[in-house]
Formats: sequence, C-alpha cells, structure tokens
Amino acid sequence: MSAKAKSRLTPEQQKATMTRVLQKIKPYGFFVGCSLIVAAVSVAAQLYIPILCGSAIDMMLGKGAVDFAGVLRIIYEIIVVAVVAAFAQWLLSVCNNRITFAVSRDLRNAAMRKIQTLPLSYLDSHPSGDIVSRMVADVDTFADGLLMGFTQLFSGVLTILGTLLFMLQQNVPITLVVVCITPLSLVVASFLAKRSYGYFQSQSTVRGEQTALIEEMIGNQKVVQAFGRGEDVTERFDEVNKRLQEASLRATFFSSITNPATRFVNSLVYTGVGITGAFAVVRGAMSVGQLSSFLSYANQYTKPFNEISGVVTEFQNAIACAQRVFALIDEEPQIPEPEHAVHLTDIDGNVKVEDVSFSYLPGQHLIEDFNLEVKPGQRIAIVGPTGCGKTTLINLLMRFYDVNVGSIKVEDIDIREMTRKRLRAGYGMVLQETWLKTGTIRENIAMGRPDATEEEIVEAAKASHIHNYIRRLPKGYDTWITEDGGGLSQGQKQLLCIARVMLCRPPMLILDEATSSIDTRTEIKIQQAFAKLMEGRTTFIVAHRLSTIREADVILVMKDGKIIEQGNHEVLMKKEGFYHHLYESQFSM
Repeated sequence: MSAKAKSRLTPEQQKATMTRVLQKIKPYGFFVGCSLIVAAVSVAAQLYIPILCGSAIDMMLGKGAVDFAGVLRIIYEIIVVAVVAAFAQWLLSVCNNRITFAVSRDLRNAAMRKIQTLPLSYLDSHPSGDIVSRMVADVDTFADGLLMGFTQLFSGVLTILGTLLFMLQQNVPITLVVVCITPLSLVVASFLAKRSYGYFQSQSTVRGEQTALIEEMIGNQKVVQAFGRGEDVTERFDEVNKRLQEASLRATFFSSITNPATRFVNSLVYTGVGITGAFAVVRGAMSVGQLSSFLSYANQYTKPFNEISGVVTEFQNAIACAQRVFALIDEEPQIPEPEHAVHLTDIDGNVKVEDVSFSYLPGQHLIEDFNLEVKPGQRIAIVGPTGCGKTTLINLLMRFYDVNVGSIKVEDIDIREMTRKRLRAGYGMVLQETWLKTGTIRENIAMGRPDATEEEIVEAAKASHIHNYIRRLPKGYDTWITEDGGGLSQGQKQLLCIARVMLCRPPMLILDEATSSIDTRTEIKIQQAFAKLMEGRTTFIVAHRLSTIREADVILVMKDGKIIEQGNHEVLMKKEGFYHHLYESQFSM
C-alpha cells in the first residue's frame, strides 16, 4: 500500500481533526476575541483610506480649482489612519503568535505525557524516529499553518465583508458584477485544495519514515560500516527519499498553482469593475474619485481570495500533521492502575511467579506454565540460549508487560494490584545497554536519589570503581556529559550506571549482563562490590557468561520459555544436563 493510500483521511476524520484543533484553541478564547477585534480595526482603517483617496481625487479634477487645503487635510487623515492600521496589525500578530505557540506547546506536552503512559509494546513496535518526527516536525508544520490561518484568514474574511459593504454603498450594479464572478475563484481554489491535501498527507507520512531511517542509520553507523552495508542503506534511503520527493513535488505543484489560478479569476473581477465603472462615470452615475475608490476596493476584495487560497493549502497540510500528532495522543495507554492500588512501602524481596504464560504476539508461545518462588536475599541466576525468555521474564517482573495467564506477586500482593512506580522503585536495574542523560556526572549518579549527599555519591562511585577516573577529570563530578557519554568508554558508562544503583540501594536487584562491557580485572572488583550490595537483597541475574553466577543460590536454566533445570552450580554440574553442556561449551573454547 502506498504512503498516500495509508495516510489519506476520510472527510469524517478531517472534520474530527478540525474539531479537536478548535478544542485546543478554546482555552485561548480571550486572545481569539482580541485578534478578531484588532483585525476588524485594521481592516476598517485600510478600507477607509480608498474613500479618502477618492475624495482627494475629486478635489483636484477642476482646472485651476484644486482644493489644496482639503487635500492637505485628507493627507493628514490618511497618515493617522495608516498608523492606526499598522498598530492594529502589530497587535494582531502578537495575539496570533500567542495562540499558535501556546497550542503547539500544549500539543507537545500532551504527546510527551502520552509517551509516559504508553505500553512498552507500542514503543518496541514503532520507530523512535517516527515518534520524534510527529512531536517536532509535524507540530512545527501545524504551527506554521495555524499561524498563517489566524494571521490571514481573519483579516481576509473581514476584508471581503468590509469591501462588499463599502461597494454596496457606492454602486449596487457594479458590486453585483463582483459578486457574480467571485464564486469561480472559490471553485478553483476548492478543487486545487482537495487535490493537494492527499499529497500533503503522504508527504507527512513519508517524512516520518525518513526521519526514523536517518536516526536508525546514524545511531548505528559503526555497525553499518563494519558489515559493509553502506550501499544497501544508501539504496534504501534513496528509495524513501524518492517517495518523499514525489509526494512533495505533487503537493507543491498543486499548492503553487492555487495562487496563480485565483489571481487570474481576480483579474477578471478587476477588469469587470473597470469596464462597468467607466460607463457609469460617462453616464454621470459616479465620479472619477468614486471609480478610483471602487477599483481600489475591487483590488482589496480579490486579494484575500489569493491569500485565503494559500491559507487553505497550508491549513490542509497543518491538519494532516495535526492528525498524526492526535493519532499518537489517542494511542491506547497501558492498563490503568486500580483505583485503590497498593503503595507498598516495605519490600523484603519475596517474589512468586505462579502459572505464568506470556507471548508478545497471539499464537507465538514464549513463556508457558512458569512457576518460581524467591525468598528474601536469594540470588537467582537465569541462563539459557538466546530467545528462551530471560529478558522477557525481567520485563514481566518490572511490569513493562502484563502476563497473559497467571500472576506475579511481591510480598504476596499481585503486582497488578500495586502502583507501577512503587513496584519499579523496589528494583535496581543494571542493563547491558547503558543510558545516560545530558548533565553532570553527579546528576547521572544521583538520578534515582536527587537528594543524595555528596558523601553518598562519592561512596557509590568508589564502590563501583569509577571514583578515581572521575577525580582525574578537569571538573570532577561536575563534568558535563551528553546522552552518548561523550569521551567515556562503554565500560566507564556501565560503571556509572552501576554506581547509580549502588546509591539507591533498592531491596531487589536486576542485573542483565551488567558487567558485559567491563574488562576482566575490573569485573572482579565489580563482582566484589555486587556481592556486598546483594547482601540481604533479592537479586535476579541474567547472564551469558556462566562464570559470573557460580555463587548464585539458585540457577534457573530456561529453554523455550520453561524452566528445564533448577539448582545451584554444584548440583547442576553433577546432573550433567543442559546446564553442564552450556558450562563446558564455554570453557572448552
């Protein structure tokens, strides 16, 4: 299915999106009202100027009978009116900017709040680049279209209505000529707007796809180059870029011919006014000054149609982008917590997994009939081949995913009956993939405990063997690092993450290949630090290197989502089963 087909909205969807946009604008009704008032003042001032000019012309037609005093007075009036119009236009811009950027802010805040409540399954199945594109590029495009709509639409509509009133006062027949030709401009603009809307929708969708691809490739450029996939990636990018080019060209083409087409129709209006007005002057039905004013009004009357046609095109694009943002906001959130969810304060580390079955996709069995009982202070190691369900079990324990069947209990309370925040606060997690935030090293270590003292932060850094490295940095703990860690090695970033957990000292730990990026010498020290940290704490250890789990109280050997062996290292080695085979295969290499 083409991007255009996937992204095209039905008239009902367009109407619904427009309704929601108006709802977002509603809280700023005061500024909308002010915008309408100052727009009316600006239009009235601009429409009054042609009347003054026409009067001045009539004062200069008689040979040797020019009313210099009258003309001078009119010039002064024109200057005052022009200043009022300019000031009103400035106020209009202030009000419209306030509305537009406030609505854009609200949209981004709503999208960010939604992301915090989305289930992990959504984030796992959608490219992060597409989400970023919706929150940044699409909201920016929406803001541009909305700003143009407020700036030009109000003034344009009021100008059309105002000029009609002024022209009706001057000459009814000529006004009817203008009104009869005008619908042609609207028909042309409507036809072109409908054609361009679908292409703008397609453009927004493909742009999101391109952003996701760029983010993916830049973030993994080392891997791409290491495997010599640069040409394949380039070809894939060229294909997406070509689709974006085609959609953009079509959208731009139809939007670009909108203005010339309406200008052509408007020229017919101006010509009609000029011809009929000339005959009226000859018949003595109106003066030359009045004709001049009328021609000016005809020009002002048709000009908004050009602007409005452009506004309609941009607004169509804005609505298309708004719909993508609303689609994100409308995503089904994670299962809400019970009304009276338990806020567990005392966690000893009792964990029970009872008859749990889980799969990411219907029909694809992963974990079936899983049972486990963990007592406080036990060290539970989870081993097995790739895809056996080790990481999935961690996701279930943290309630990133909910079980399909069965239950997981902490302190004999189903984790679905307690708050996610408190459940996850009970775990300290160190993953194979490190994550740092932009900020100082001190802020990164104290992420879980912002109120920690300097002594506690230093103690945690010493325990994780990163203190000496930090101390050698020019600014020590005040050294600024970015999300990618800047000049930190992968092992050093891992040590910072370990220090973060050591500072929090949670009652339960999850170590998912926590020492995978650390050299053997440092790993020994880290294992000693972990041994101290794990004293009295329930610990789940996911490991591929079996040498790191020999001291575990219980080793769970998983295969195809089930526990096939269970016991400590010595017991499992004596069985000479699957674990014995895994262990021997690692040390025989």
